[in-house]
Amino acid sequence: MRFVAAIGLVIAFGLISPSPASSAERLALFDAHIHYSHDAWETLAPAEAVAILRRAGLKRAFVSSSSDEGTLRLHALAPDLVVPVLRPYRRRGETGSWVHDATVPAMLAERLAARRYAGIGEFHVHGADADLPVVREVVQLAKHHRIFLIAHADANAVVRIFSQNPEARVLWAHAGFERPDVIAATLDRYPTLWADLAFRYEPARAGSVAPDWRVLFERFPDRFMVGTDTYTPERWSDVTEHADWARGWLAQLPPELAHRIAYGNAETLLRWSLGTE
Repeated sequence: MRFVAAIGLVIAFGLISPSPASSAERLALFDAHIHYSHDAWETLAPAEAVAILRRAGLKRAFVSSSSDEGTLRLHALAPDLVVPVLRPYRRRGETGSWVHDATVPAMLAERLAARRYAGIGEFHVHGADADLPVVREVVQLAKHHRIFLIAHADANAVVRIFSQNPEARVLWAHAGFERPDVIAATLDRYPTLWADLAFRYEPARAGSVAPDWRVLFERFPDRFMVGTDTYTPERWSDVTEHADWARGWLAQLPPELAHRIAYGNAETLLRWSLGTE
């Protein structure tokens, strides 16, 4: 039964893998951090947003929005491109309040019962707040539906999430804005933790891959993903430029490693969520 369901989900998400050599001139990217929230709808129509993602050469993107309606609008137009992820925010500005909102788990459960999402997030949580009842319920919802979590969290909160479900799959937004040594220690501790590089310009700020980040990528080749983070409407104008910047520094890495960070690692996480990995 799960195999049959997975085939349907593969079709629904348009899961067709480009090979590492599918484009010799332009590296395929799977953007792990896109939002199309309510304040973007006023100035950027869904069709325009999809066109921007395609012009940037994105083959797929994890999209979560405040509210979820934005994600569904994009997915309706581009199911091959947009992978829906369910955010616990009804509007922008709930990054600090959602952990105290007892209505959030029921809202998420209702939406998860109605359609398929690859994950829950991006949500913001830090330190001991990860042990609050609302966050605990969200961790258990992801476990029940066998989907991953996207956590904008410090290393402390990541530890607390895994203590609630040691088998969780977690995508660590912005690699927690932590130092490379902290990132390495946390990835080493949790084999099912991935990290996106949205808003992390340190890996190649000077035009070349920084030595400490190169060591990190080579040590954990299957754990990093690229991401843009269109958290405000203005960020949508940077999508193409950011994608080209990412391709520039990825080209300095060995081809197989570059492909994993650019596309392969995100696809691996998606396939796990779909039950095809």
